[in-house]
Amino acid sequence: MPKHRPKSRTERDSLGEMKVPEDAYYGAQTARAVQNFPISGRRFPRAFIRALGIVKSACARANADLGTLDARIARAVAQAATEVAAGKLDHDFPVDVFQTGSGTSTNMNANEVIARRAAEILGTRVKKPAHPPIHPNDHVNMSQSSNDVIPTAIHVSVACTIHEHLLPALAHLEQALTAKAQAFDGMVKSGRTHLMDATPVRLGQEFAGYARQVAAGHGRAARARDSLLEVALGGTAVGTGLNRRGEFPARAIAYIRQDTGLAFREAADHFEAQGAKDACVEASGLVKAVAVGLSKVAGDIRWMASGPSAGLGEITLPAVQPGSSIMPGKVNPVICEAVIMVAAQVVANDAAVTLGGLGGSFELNLMMPLIAVNLLYSVEWLAGASRVLADRCVAGIVAHEKHMRAVLERNLAVCTALAPRIGYDRAAALAKEAAAKGKTIREVARATGAFTESELDRLLDYRRMTEPEP
Repeated sequence: MPKHRPKSRTERDSLGEMKVPEDAYYGAQTARAVQNFPISGRRFPRAFIRALGIVKSACARANADLGTLDARIARAVAQAATEVAAGKLDHDFPVDVFQTGSGTSTNMNANEVIARRAAEILGTRVKKPAHPPIHPNDHVNMSQSSNDVIPTAIHVSVACTIHEHLLPALAHLEQALTAKAQAFDGMVKSGRTHLMDATPVRLGQEFAGYARQVAAGHGRAARARDSLLEVALGGTAVGTGLNRRGEFPARAIAYIRQDTGLAFREAADHFEAQGAKDACVEASGLVKAVAVGLSKVAGDIRWMASGPSAGLGEITLPAVQPGSSIMPGKVNPVICEAVIMVAAQVVANDAAVTLGGLGGSFELNLMMPLIAVNLLYSVEWLAGASRVLADRCVAGIVAHEKHMRAVLERNLAVCTALAPRIGYDRAAALAKEAAAKGKTIREVARATGAFTESELDRLLDYRRMTEPEP
């Protein structure tokens, strides 16, 4: 049986004719890019296509305001671009992320899709004529270049994703950790440094520290968002603004602000904005710091839950799934493990973004798709990991106060509280004796006769050890 071949139409670009699927909104340049880059099978994330739609809509409205684009065409282009932003035409964005380093293929993909959809909105049939009255370059791309649109879309997509997803997710995780910090504040346990016994801490203090770490990460994520609010739109091909009116960037960016609710502004210098991607490298570094913090939190929680009989066993995590295909009843800290893996991947993504930042040559960076996808993945995955950690792990943690207290009684590091009274060396000798005889510090200290019982009660008050002297 012959294979079914989808119907196609023929379109032309500057290099000649191309076959395009008959039902596709995209045209020859997109089809050529699909043919050229069958590399990863990965497309740009939804957030980036949304940002492209927002930028194209803003540009159409700005051109209409300035009288450079017919108002009727501008309205259709803006409507089609808004549909792109809303995700209604995602199936018509097939270009691989590994493509031309400027992202021109995806910019033209957007121009072609918006042009055909806008022609349809105006009442022209999509399939015939092959070239609709709205032109991808002359109308949809008016006053723009891939070289200022793509960096603008990167900033808009990442800043919006941080604002709409990562910041709320981190705030949610901070609240979950704070609730546990309050619930666990009266529970005293062994502190640990170098994974070895240290002086007492309250479990609530540890969780308060985690909450503060996430809050600090929230601040870093906000700074990452803010570092991306300056956009390149208006520089056109090389930063000079050729083929656009002087007021165009201000008007278009005002529409982007209106559509996103974020305070985007025109780049202070278009040559810097298009030739360098330092703001993206900065944002990625801040996001990486958030990931490192989440890894610490997840790692500590995993350690505290280890066991339960052959580990620390200080807390129990929610049993979200069976832990082993061979060991019945085993439950593993799978949420913590997932978060730690996300953090590791974000560190790797940051390396890719940093290397992408090295791709600037004269008036253009040639690794923008690489920068865009890795930065977006980092932000999106951290947002998801933060919510999962809060809802599927932290919220259901149960603490084992009696067990922590029993372990603390055997902790030799509590001799630290005796050092101001008898000196470091004598306190160390008590710790060695307790270890050798299998006794507690209280027992060996009592046997010396150097302390009254009330004095021992005061000095070895574990709760008192968790705070400075009044």
